Amino acid sequence: MATYLDLAPEEIAALTVQAPPAVVALLHALRDHVAEQAQTLAAQAQTIATLTARVHQLEDQLHRTSHNSHQPPASDGFNKQPRSLRTRSGKPSGGQPGHPGHTLTLTDDPDHVVRHRPRHCAACGTALTDQPAAACQRRQVVDLPPLTLQTIEHQLESVGCPACGHVTAAVGPAAASAPIQYGPHLQALVVLLRAYQLLPSARTQELLSDLLGSAPSAGPLDTMLTTAATTLEPVVAQIGAGVAAAAVAHFDESGCYVEDKRYWLHVAATARLTYYRVHPQRGQAGSAAAGVLPAFTGIAVHDSYAPYWTYGCGHALCNAHILRELAGVAERGGQAWATQVADLLREMLAATEHARAAPATVVPAGAVGEYEQRYRALVTTGLAANPVRERGPEQARGRVKQSAATNLLLRLRDHEAEVVRFLHDGRVPFDNNQAERDIRMVKMQQKIAGRFRTTAGAETFCCIRSYISTLRKQGLHIFTALQQVFQGAPLMPALAG
Repeated sequence: MATYLDLAPEEIAALTVQAPPAVVALLHALRDHVAEQAQTLAAQAQTIATLTARVHQLEDQLHRTSHNSHQPPASDGFNKQPRSLRTRSGKPSGGQPGHPGHTLTLTDDPDHVVRHRPRHCAACGTALTDQPAAACQRRQVVDLPPLTLQTIEHQLESVGCPACGHVTAAVGPAAASAPIQYGPHLQALVVLLRAYQLLPSARTQELLSDLLGSAPSAGPLDTMLTTAATTLEPVVAQIGAGVAAAAVAHFDESGCYVEDKRYWLHVAATARLTYYRVHPQRGQAGSAAAGVLPAFTGIAVHDSYAPYWTYGCGHALCNAHILRELAGVAERGGQAWATQVADLLREMLAATEHARAAPATVVPAGAVGEYEQRYRALVTTGLAANPVRERGPEQARGRVKQSAATNLLLRLRDHEAEVVRFLHDGRVPFDNNQAERDIRMVKMQQKIAGRFRTTAGAETFCCIRSYISTLRKQGLHIFTALQQVFQGAPLMPALAG
């Protein structure tokens, strides 16, 4: 039954034609007041919905850790203890059966031998000077020799020719190109401490002073780094070209600070090569400046950051990132499909590891088809529980904001081939951990130093670190290679990715 408040103004006028004007005015005022209250309630409902969504968003941020999101471990803080995505192997802790172990052993060729003989008999005091030894017990001490700086003088003589009178001057070694300078061993040690062990300049000076009794000042220390980087520039360029020519390569980026400004460290890497660059921008401009992705034609393993998709190479997604996002959806949303997709990805990983350990290098086609059917079914189930939000009348343009679960599901649906590429191609890894491991120590440098003081200093560090990381991956002796850098003949690592 319609009420007075549901009537139109002309209907009200017809009903109140005989009513006193004061009553009519009161009824009109009552109707206007009720309409105003309805608008107020609608606005309050909208505000409550907005604030509720904001509360959920803030709760998600509060419970977000490196275990269930893309956040780095450094953001977890001291109170959060994120669980590892790794499962127990069932093996006991400590060295495993068959591990060769490492321990000190006696050598048959010691550098020095010191003999110790008793002078008198411990029982009666008789002199034992001329008596032969009845037995000898060997004990060896492995230690450093006394460390000290030594100065080597190179005298370059000039000799006149007795036949023509021309005076010929001797050519000095590359290590003695100036009247006085630090030698390649000390310079290599400085670069090793600064660029690889990440010691700041002051602590490097303290260490050298404690060990050697003297240390170069801050200026020469920086000059040694600059000299090394200048010499290594063509070598590192070849390393970048080697990554660009690889069949599979890992790409990632992470923030850093240069001159108190936000910059981005870009890494392109394989299991044998590492190439770093810094750039003010994170996206396509930074990748283009690094120079690897524009020329890359292999399979790029990455975390699905949008600019990577603009390159025409093949793509494979990091499933470690996906597992963390699935953990977040399962924990915060209580959605079973997320746990099931994570379990399925781990099952796929186990199948690929088993296939690569066996004579076969890929998972059988029948098993792959079954995995993919289960994958699609779970994604469909997830999208049914998290439908895509359509654009409403209040949003005229722009992308419609989706929930974290929906965004993840859309990525799993639209990039299925890139998610499961490791199932089809034995060269493609399950995750992008190679790039993350290569970035980790540069992030450690930022924690220690806080920032790079200059852009040139950041580029110098990236150049030297690219070279050292590549040497380490290939099992080459870093200190010896750095000595060769300061002798003008840097070692060229193998460039096959």
